[in-house]
Amino acid sequence: MADQKDQGFDFPTWLQPDGVPVSCIEKIKVLNENLEELREMAQDALEDGILMGCDEAQIRNVLHLLVDSLKNPYRENTEGGA
Repeated sequence: MADQKDQGFDFPTWLQPDGVPVSCIEKIKVLNENLEELREMAQDALEDGILMGCDEAQIRNVLHLLVDSLKNPYRENTEGGA
């Protein structure tokens, strides 16, 4: 795994819903590993798209849209929708 500082990315302080920082070292480790894997995959997708002649801004926008489309399966449906 690449060093986060080499990539110009700092892992966040992970927070619980009440704003208290997550204190379990193993949970923080898993969250950071997951985030690094996602960052590496997104970087690969960006580089592949650019090499194939796609517009960089469009690729970045699509990656943002992908993140925005993620669903929380644990949230109670209080909006009355699907």
